[in-house]
Amino acid sequence: MSDAPTATALPFRDEELADFLERTSRTFALAIPLLDEPLRREVGLGYLLLRVADTLEDAAPWTRDERRQALAAFASLLQETPGVDAEALSREWLSRRPSENAGYLDLLASTPTLLASLDALRPEAGAILRHFVLKTVQGMGQVLAGASEDGLLQLESLQSLRDYCYIVAGLVGELLTDLFVLDPRLAPYAPNLRSLAPLFGEGLQLVNILKDARQDRREGRVWLPAGVQLQDVERLAGEDLVAAARYVRALHLAGAPRDVLAFTTLPLLLAQATLELLVRDGAGAKVSRAVVSAQLDTLQAALSRGTLPEAVEALAGPVPGSP
Repeated sequence: MSDAPTATALPFRDEELADFLERTSRTFALAIPLLDEPLRREVGLGYLLLRVADTLEDAAPWTRDERRQALAAFASLLQETPGVDAEALSREWLSRRPSENAGYLDLLASTPTLLASLDALRPEAGAILRHFVLKTVQGMGQVLAGASEDGLLQLESLQSLRDYCYIVAGLVGELLTDLFVLDPRLAPYAPNLRSLAPLFGEGLQLVNILKDARQDRREGRVWLPAGVQLQDVERLAGEDLVAAARYVRALHLAGAPRDVLAFTTLPLLLAQATLELLVRDGAGAKVSRAVVSAQLDTLQAALSRGTLPEAVEALAGPVPGSP
């Protein structure tokens, strides 16, 4: 790292941000464009900041300590620590090639632009992103402390799996909720939404872990604890998706705008469809493009009627207090 001043980076243009989302994400590349501004840019930047953290955490060629040092350096950037040079750090990370994914590497190279984009957000949104991304980065470092020296990580219990899911996904649910309730119409409903948000994130993460279990194992990550029955993880994911459906319904009953309902409902529908496939076919199963397209059409049709998709209402169950 250098104390020398660097050229001031400019924020991402809209098309640059959209391109990075296309190249580095799957479900979120479909969901984020459903949002209106300023949420589209804020949520997109939040995703990309977390993708940088994921890339450093998952750097298979690096040792445990190299990954933890990189995460600590990224935390220093988020905290705006004097003398920490984003451009020098990104060059250092790239010189040791943490990933073979070209999109991830290009994003690391654009770290100064990512931080400039963060600085250009409305102040209250920028503060929310810094707070939650920093908590995630610090939590990842703590999880890696339990890895072997070469970076092999093995979770030991269902509770340790849930703790990990909170760090990498539950906090994302809280981040998104805090952005949503900046809308004065939703602010009165913040306590209920915040109570459900971590379970929403946990449910999506558990489905991803179940889906990617074989690939993760090949890359030295074993998120499914050896002593835990697969059916117990699937059952927990299903329970979490019920909470996710109740979160979406709470937004709907609170009068959330259509873009927020579309953004939150689509990942839920895709996760539920994926979980059903995983229970039937096992790890590696994923929904087809045709199913994704059909789910999106169903969602948009329901929202045009002023309702939620029937599958969401069925998953959420009766409204409390209804006959």
